[in-house]
Amino acid sequence: MTRLILDVDTGIDDALALAYLATFDTVDVLGVIGTYGNVSVDTAVRNTSYVLERLGFRHIPVMRGSSHPSWARCFIPDAGCAQFHGTDGLGGFGPACDSSSSDNAFSDNFAGNSGSDTVFSRDYRSLISVGGYALDDIHANPAVDSFELSLTTDSASSIHADDSSADSVSEGVQFIIDQVRAYGFDVTVVATGPLTDIDAAIAAAPDIAGKLKLVMMGGTLTQEGNCWDLTAETNIIQDPEAADRVFHSGADITMVGLDVTHQCLMGSDTTRAWREAANADTLGDPAGSSNAASARTSSSDSGPSASDVRVFLAGMADFSIAANYKADARLFSQGMPLHDPLAAAVAVDPSLVNCIDLPMKVELETGDFHGTRGRTIGDPAGLIGSNAPRIHVALQVDSHRFVSDFTTRIKSLQQYKTGRALCSPRSERDQLGNTTF
Repeated sequence: MTRLILDVDTGIDDALALAYLATFDTVDVLGVIGTYGNVSVDTAVRNTSYVLERLGFRHIPVMRGSSHPSWARCFIPDAGCAQFHGTDGLGGFGPACDSSSSDNAFSDNFAGNSGSDTVFSRDYRSLISVGGYALDDIHANPAVDSFELSLTTDSASSIHADDSSADSVSEGVQFIIDQVRAYGFDVTVVATGPLTDIDAAIAAAPDIAGKLKLVMMGGTLTQEGNCWDLTAETNIIQDPEAADRVFHSGADITMVGLDVTHQCLMGSDTTRAWREAANADTLGDPAGSSNAASARTSSSDSGPSASDVRVFLAGMADFSIAANYKADARLFSQGMPLHDPLAAAVAVDPSLVNCIDLPMKVELETGDFHGTRGRTIGDPAGLIGSNAPRIHVALQVDSHRFVSDFTTRIKSLQQYKTGRALCSPRSERDQLGNTTF
């Protein structure tokens, strides 16, 4: 049995990764942590819970992770992520947004202070991350069309007193600590968003670093990045400081970056096949159209049919396929890159990729003698230190085997038993010393 903890910023490819893992009867997902990145932390938690419910796995615990990068005190999703995932993170196919949700928490927190024409000081602006960029950075491009931000000296202090202060950790970070202490290398953390939660867990519990096995989606070594500078990768630029600390922590890390994910493309022929399979299963059911009608009107208690799940996944994937093609027809003419599903797959089957082991670092500044902030590159200091941590950097992938397996498993999702024990029973976890649940 492969035990996993997922740390996700649930956008479209995170959702596809969850669906892929749901097809394995040899995978034990102990819990899923929602963090900021593609969307706000609360949207990530909501999306994760929604996707798991659609898959029939609502019993898997979903926890809240970090709400912002380690270098900032607030986070606003950026327009680039909205372009590829939609403003709801799921291409418009997510749960209906609650107008009181904390997607609006930033403006809500500061509404009613000073007038909307108040200008942030440089110090205050540096505490606000817009998709990984400080508010005064030319590349800061919020996903919302407009918002009012005002700040007084008194309210500025509230930025520092949020739930991710140095004196406490989120429930998701504590979960990582507890599970790694309980299982060691017998559990793998799969991080498909920023590495803030992983960094926070190691900072709060340094003893876990030598026991932590991490498969991360992020970074790039031999290819262009996918940020404005074409150097940094999106998950890394969100929190370069956290990523650099994790790289140097001594944890067992496999980096599944753009070097391999851009080789794993899925096109609209696949989503069409998913829909056809769903329709065929519905038509082949003795209950016929009555079952289809029942699925459309079923309550959340009864759960959606597997056919509905495939149509749901196909809709999200088509949004991403179109967005990627529009962004770069040269690279993505064959479809969307399966970033997060590949990382999940490598956690289950490491033989999918070939890696080289390198001491790695993340550039923290842009300029002469620094490089470009967010760049993942070999660490020269590691070349003269034989004990420097090495990262398993994936550079080759059996793309045909992975994409074929991924698309087939989703297409056959109805054949997999919905609701089986993707999560260990409480009694087994308790015997192993886990008291989190």
